[in-house]
Amino acid sequence: MATAATTADQALTEATASVRGALGAIPSVLVVAGSGLGGFAGSLSGSKEVSYEDLRHFPASTVSGHAGKLVKGLCAGREILVMNGRKHLYEGVEAKVAAGPLMALLAGGVKTVILSNAAGGLNVKFAVGDLMLISDQINFQFCNPLIGSNNEALGPRFPDMSAAYDPELRALARQAAADHGIALREGVYWSNLGPTYETQAEVQMLRQFADAVGMSTAIETIAAVHAGARVLGISLITNSLVQRTDAVTTHEEVMETGRHAGETFTRLVTAIVAKLPR
Repeated sequence: MATAATTADQALTEATASVRGALGAIPSVLVVAGSGLGGFAGSLSGSKEVSYEDLRHFPASTVSGHAGKLVKGLCAGREILVMNGRKHLYEGVEAKVAAGPLMALLAGGVKTVILSNAAGGLNVKFAVGDLMLISDQINFQFCNPLIGSNNEALGPRFPDMSAAYDPELRALARQAAADHGIALREGVYWSNLGPTYETQAEVQMLRQFADAVGMSTAIETIAAVHAGARVLGISLITNSLVQRTDAVTTHEEVMETGRHAGETFTRLVTAIVAKLPR
């Protein structure tokens, strides 16, 4: 009888094989496009895409702004993959399922992961539309994709998270931003479970520990670090949680800011990819 561990490992193997069958060899660089930032995938040249629904063990996203497609193409002359959309925990899946597609790509050879997300600004110096380089994270989603049996082929049972966001990649991103005149903030990202936005009391608490808050990214970072990949994180500040009056935060507001900032995000990520070691 198959154990839960062998079943999970088999699903991972099948997912990786499914991607290779649809898109060919898996590049070493992956970009995960967050809410409203899916336009980056359209900047790739010679691209080929496949829907998550046509891949084994890739859960489809049910959230507006997440296309649910895996795209392969050239960025700055380098072949990369783009996850155009992700599955969130608040959609009703376990962490291992939500992070499953990323884990399959890591097993297939991804070594550098650029994660992006839409986030609410907690730092009073941040403005709507700012891009924030993630220096560290606080996982308040109360779950972890590594819970359960460990896949030793991917990584160790107890991975170290003390430098989850690669210092060298962060320095590279700062230089890329400076070279292209792109303002780049930096701060700590707090990951909540969602799908509710924060209360005023929660915002006051969060401001003591973090600069931005969202509902993704933390478990993906854990999965990537576990697999030995280098991680870079970028948050788009889509709404301010400290410079509001009686305004109400909505997903439409988040999406609209993403559309306006999409071009800047694309320029930054393209510049970063161009600087990555070959």
